[in-house]
Amino acid sequence: MKIFFDGGYSPAGMEYALVAGGRTYMRRDLGEGSSMAAEWLALIAALTLANDLALPEAVLLGDAAAVIAQAHGAIRCPPAYRDHYERFLALPRPAGRLRIRYIKRTQNLAGIALEAVQRWTPPAPLPTITPSPRA
Repeated sequence: MKIFFDGGYSPAGMEYALVAGGRTYMRRDLGEGSSMAAEWLALIAALTLANDLALPEAVLLGDAAAVIAQAHGAIRCPPAYRDHYERFLALPRPAGRLRIRYIKRTQNLAGIALEAVQRWTPPAPLPTITPSPRA
């Protein structure tokens, strides 16, 4: 099964989204951090979801090339993110094959979901209607 993942950082804090099997999973208000920390949290959450769903095989798809390369061991993980890297390595793997792949931002369903939430503004509160006193 494909699991799309994306992390984001804004002044409001870190957040991530996952999309798997037509469902969107989102966590917001993850506290202070950075965009790379948010991407690591998204990748960790994607692997955790693969385990929770007991998937025999998983393809984790994200647009954070640096985090994906670090997860593969292709490039060195900066010391600031070493805890995330070790947490990722400590997670159990699906019984079958696990693949982590880079995709373009425009193809990342999780990124599209995060962007849609950021664009959405809640409607103004509805006015309070007080019933008229009965005569």
